[in-house]
Amino acid sequence: MTKLAEMKCEACQLDAPKVTESELAQLLPLIPDWDVNVRDSIMQLERVYKFKNFKLAMVFTNKLAELAEEEFHHPGILTEWGKVTVTWWSHSVKGLHHNDFIMASKTDQLMD
Repeated sequence: MTKLAEMKCEACQLDAPKVTESELAQLLPLIPDWDVNVRDSIMQLERVYKFKNFKLAMVFTNKLAELAEEEFHHPGILTEWGKVTVTWWSHSVKGLHHNDFIMASKTDQLMD
């Protein structure tokens, strides 16, 4: 399998398939620091990144914003002193799509 971070997001239409339970089981080990949360019946990927201060958290947030624009797939981002909480899900399918796992992996690479 190609590394997730090397893949590109595809345009996600309303009828795009959500990841299946078996796909979820295969994809989650590829992004081990991410949690699956369900909010308002919508499955989402979430991770908290920690930083030494607010300025470094903002640098990361801005890098993530640039990445999201490049891929045209946008996360929930909560930037606080010393941490950034990132949440990926596909609004159009109201759940998780393969794109969310690609973006979670790409987000992890921003820390390298």
